[in-house]
Amino acid sequence: MNTPILTQNAPAPAGHYAQAIRAGDTLYISGQLPIRADKAPPADMGFAAQARQAIANMLAILEAAGGQPQDLCRVTAYIVGVENWPEFNRVYAEMLGEARPARTVVPVPELHYGYLAEIDAIAAFQAC
Repeated sequence: MNTPILTQNAPAPAGHYAQAIRAGDTLYISGQLPIRADKAPPADMGFAAQARQAIANMLAILEAAGGQPQDLCRVTAYIVGVENWPEFNRVYAEMLGEARPARTVVPVPELHYGYLAEIDAIAAFQAC
């Protein structure tokens, strides 16, 4: 049985999708842009602030489903500009702490609304 996850601590979906779907012990988190829960863009539009907000949205949804960073199994990050990879890695490591899920960083030419980072994830509530 698939259970949609919805939290007010992350932006509500802007289209025909759920923030996340829990299927048994697995959680699939939809791509999160750097938009605050109130749908406003971050005050600081720099890359680090955008990465931080996108990751914070992902973590808020994970928490709403009863998870924590250690439950993440796979993360995919889409970043505009490969030159932003070191900064993304720094912010990501700071926010995830000791959690080290499998991860892919995909440099892309552009993202929706002109944002610079988007992140999605898969978590499992038993061993990955």
